[in-house]
Order: sequence, then C-alpha cells, then structure tokens
Amino acid sequence: MSFQAYLTNIQAKTGKSPADFRALAEKKGFTHNGQLAVGVKAGAIVKWLKDDFQLGHGHAMAIFALLKGVK
Repeated sequence: MSFQAYLTNIQAKTGKSPADFRALAEKKGFTHNGQLAVGVKAGAIVKWLKDDFQLGHGHAMAIFALLKGVK
C-alpha cells in the first residue's frame, strides 16, 4: 500500500485530513511549528491515534511519518 493510500484510507475512516491531524497534533503538544516537539516518540503518537481514532498500528505510523515530515 502506498503512503498516499494509507492517508486516503485514514481520511475515509476518521473524516480527518492530513491537515486536520497536523492541527490536532499541534494542539496536543506533539508538534511545534509543524515539527515534532523535542522528546516526542512514535509510541506516544501511535497510542493517541489508536485510542482516539481506533487506527491500527500501520495507519498510526503513517500519521507519525506525516508529522515527521514524510511527504
């Protein structure tokens, strides 16, 4: 599955776009000015996405990659 396919599936499941996840991550303190905040690890973001959006591990890691700057 391509990275874009992951993002498309995530949006279909959650109703949230990549921009929405960027904004939510900023609000939760995971990112600052569009960059991962110091000390933020993948596990914390994956837990948030699994708990709040019922995403699986692979889809949560795709959002982590998005927040990390993968395009």
